[in-house]
Amino acid sequence: MEYTTLGSTGIEVSKICLGCMSFGSGNEWMLDREESEALIERALELGINFFDTANVYSTGESEAILGEVLAEYDRDEQVVATKVYGEMGDDPNRQGLSRKAIEQELEHSLDRLGMDTVDLYQIHRWDYDTPIETTLRALDDAVRRGEVRHIGASSMYAHQFQEALHVSEREDLASFETMQSLYHLTYREEEREMYPVCEKEDVGIIPWSPLGAGYLTRPHEAFEGTTRGEHEKGEIGLPYDEGPGSQEINERVQELAADKGVSMAQIALAWHFHNDYTDAPILGTSSIEHLEDAVEALEIDLSDSDMEYLAEPYHPVPIYGFE
Repeated sequence: MEYTTLGSTGIEVSKICLGCMSFGSGNEWMLDREESEALIERALELGINFFDTANVYSTGESEAILGEVLAEYDRDEQVVATKVYGEMGDDPNRQGLSRKAIEQELEHSLDRLGMDTVDLYQIHRWDYDTPIETTLRALDDAVRRGEVRHIGASSMYAHQFQEALHVSEREDLASFETMQSLYHLTYREEEREMYPVCEKEDVGIIPWSPLGAGYLTRPHEAFEGTTRGEHEKGEIGLPYDEGPGSQEINERVQELAADKGVSMAQIALAWHFHNDYTDAPILGTSSIEHLEDAVEALEIDLSDSDMEYLAEPYHPVPIYGFE
């Protein structure tokens, strides 16, 4: 395993973050408690020390499973991130980023995780109904109480993120130190505005869906046939293969994978590992074999010409995932 410093936090994290959305019972492709435990334990054996979950993942089941398994290990050696914003029931105050929602949901998340302090607490989306200063004051108080070490953000416009950073600086509040956003070979819109801001402000970048929910792991004509692919593209509407260059990128990933004797997924991940923007891609998987393959991808060498070859067909696409 290789490790990197996560933005300005000073925390050393594995260059692969294990995404925990697959833990629970929300969908047919998710893992139960026993299966999740086996995956987490293998991740620890492989040197992964960075785990990302959220209160909304299977309505808290993911946090509970992760907390139960990690409790059997030295918690000081793990870096745990969770998120707040999404609906957690019919109560309208169990969603959004009001002080009430943040304080209540943080308490519930810590209880499910079995932790006194979470390493990274992230806002899952931008709340248009709550002033950002209100949200940041609530998060700052959580940091001062010792319940949260660092705060992060996810999937928003660059101007919103810049506003949040400005408010933190002006009011002397805890500032967002990480950005979790959609980013992979066929969706690179974050490079235009968000990532230059992150680079300037020393914000760690932890992309979600680095494999396009499977689009970059198999020939494009086979993508529609996967259960996960149908969920991500059909139910959520993620634009993995809608760009004018997407199919050509997919074919170039196939070609490089064949040349190097590795899988398409490994090439797509290696692109992240060689990418100056990415600190640690968040790998969501339900397979121990795929997890092991991801770790092996750290050893793949992509030349500058390989990187250019993979990136060259890309054309701008409509932004996605902020609303």
